[in-house]
Amino acid sequence: MIQSVLAAMFGVQSQNKRHQDFSNKHLFISFTLISIVFVFFLVLLLVWLVGIITS
Repeated sequence: MIQSVLAAMFGVQSQNKRHQDFSNKHLFISFTLISIVFVFFLVLLLVWLVGIITS
């Protein structure tokens, strides 16, 4: 599941894999939550890196 989220975030997920991942409504909710957490940590990482670089 995490591999699919990472592939989708970087735009390298195939159309067939995307249809397979979102065919089940329960999986859609899981993917959405994992994606939100991933984006949150990505933003925190970028804020941290910018803070280190600019200080």
